[in-house]
Amino acid sequence: MVLDRIKAKGHNNILCTHGSTIELTKDRHLTKRGNCILGVSASKACYDLTNELKLYIKEGKKVQVILESNQYRDSFYGYGDKNLSLNHQKDIVFRKSDYICNRTGLVRCSKSSRELSRELINNLKTSKNQIHILFKRVEENGES
Repeated sequence: MVLDRIKAKGHNNILCTHGSTIELTKDRHLTKRGNCILGVSASKACYDLTNELKLYIKEGKKVQVILESNQYRDSFYGYGDKNLSLNHQKDIVFRKSDYICNRTGLVRCSKSSRELSRELINNLKTSKNQIHILFKRVEENGES
């Protein structure tokens, strides 16, 4: 079951070489220092997520995040935590670690930005290309 969706745009400075995070931002501009950023001009940040998804995350549940851009696709899993505030109004960060701040959307994620499909990332180096991010519930048996 899909709990929420985000759209974001590509950018010629997208690198996705960071070893522990993946980030989406509402910012329109990106420098090469932002090496964890997957998309800019995002339609949502932590604050904007649906209440249904926020409640699911705060219960510490497992979430599948599906990334789609043109014919390219990748996905990863992450976990919620009761201590996530989900109130940042500009960014959402997916972390491999347990680190929590107001920008954190999920922790203990299965991938970092450098582990994402290079075909997907290369496709996003063109600003006219969009990425669609889907958040899906993962049931107790592991199915989404």
